[in-house]
Amino acid sequence: MHVLAVLNRNGGTLRNLDTSALANKMKNIFETAGHSLEVRLCAGDELVPTMEEAARDAKADVLLAGGGDGTISLAAGLLAHSDKALAILPAGTMNLFARSLAIPQDLHAAMSALARGAVREVDIAEADGTFYVHQMSIGMHPQLIRLRERMEFRSRLGKIFASVRAALVTMIRPPRLELELELPDTRLLATTSNLAVTNNLYGEGQRLPFADRPDGGQLGIYITHARTRGEMLLFFLNMGIGRWRKNEQVEIHQAAEVTVRVRSRRRRFKCAIDGELRPLPKETRIVLHPKALRVLTPQSDDRTS
Repeated sequence: MHVLAVLNRNGGTLRNLDTSALANKMKNIFETAGHSLEVRLCAGDELVPTMEEAARDAKADVLLAGGGDGTISLAAGLLAHSDKALAILPAGTMNLFARSLAIPQDLHAAMSALARGAVREVDIAEADGTFYVHQMSIGMHPQLIRLRERMEFRSRLGKIFASVRAALVTMIRPPRLELELELPDTRLLATTSNLAVTNNLYGEGQRLPFADRPDGGQLGIYITHARTRGEMLLFFLNMGIGRWRKNEQVEIHQAAEVTVRVRSRRRRFKCAIDGELRPLPKETRIVLHPKALRVLTPQSDDRTS
């Protein structure tokens, strides 16, 4: 295969690495495995046009994207419903979609596993024309991201600590939303502090919330009912140990599509799509596209949890 890699020098863990040396190491690993590889390094403000150009490159069989979930989501959206496959170099803070695909979190191990990997088809979700690989959220999660963006941090560890601080503030003053959810077979009215619509259901018993079946064929719809500080604490504790189905603070549904309508009138809310803040319209239609994304994944012997 011919692999075209796009690495953001300023993104995630790559900002603290010698990306030129990393590119040379990647080239050696993939060429030893019998592939050809071209690497394009770019700054953060050049990422979108560089990724768009790479996605259009007819010579490439695989687009390898290095970065966090936002970068990966961008690349996946450009490749949805195409014959080109996506490979992920997990260089973000959580790397949730990479975890869904059982890609090792160590960069060198990930490159070696992908060079020996195989292409499979997985699902991708879409919210009003915007594709995403992990989740769209309304309520606490966008508020947490907004608070975290006001804090200063220079490393992955610093971002994690900033996220914890923002979560504590959010837990003390959670938002309150009035929503209407229209599913194919039912309609729900919900008062919630957070709604997450995920690209497949979260796995149980995992310390981080990501899908363990990326081709499960269903959106996960998670409605959080926690409102008091005690309920919020229980919600975060259960989330931290991966307890979803037995979590009394969360109502779970699954469907191939859902329309979300905001009934709250007093304020404007934002949503977060794979960690990126966006304006939230009064109505959003979210659809799952089964097996519409080709991805390069490790063989079973190279996978890690």
